[in-house]
Amino acid sequence: ALAKVQALLRRTYDFTENENYLHLGSVILKTGESKLLYEENELDLTRNELRTLELLFQKKGTFVAREEIMVRLWEDESFIDDNTLAVTIARLRKKLKNIGLDQLIVTKKGMGYSVTEEEL
Repeated sequence: ALAKVQALLRRTYDFTENENYLHLGSVILKTGESKLLYEENELDLTRNELRTLELLFQKKGTFVAREEIMVRLWEDESFIDDNTLAVTIARLRKKLKNIGLDQLIVTKKGMGYSVTEEEL
């Protein structure tokens, strides 16, 4: 019984220590390490991929406008071609597809991007 309590305390303590983790179903975004974990897979993310997913995870269930993502990535989107975000999302989707998460990022024309747990 003591071992169970100690294990529970350890897990609880570990969880509160790692506030730089974001969860979406069984997907874990380790913001401090710039990694995404899903089942037995671990993806290394670029700075922009991490920032994009971090914003989408924080606002899961809602659509995030392209402009809001661009501001998060590049501070001032006036210096960035709109296509640059499309390239970042396309590369990220390709990485996600390789580990079975091709449905993670949802696009809604005129509204932006979202992440969903429905397919997980």
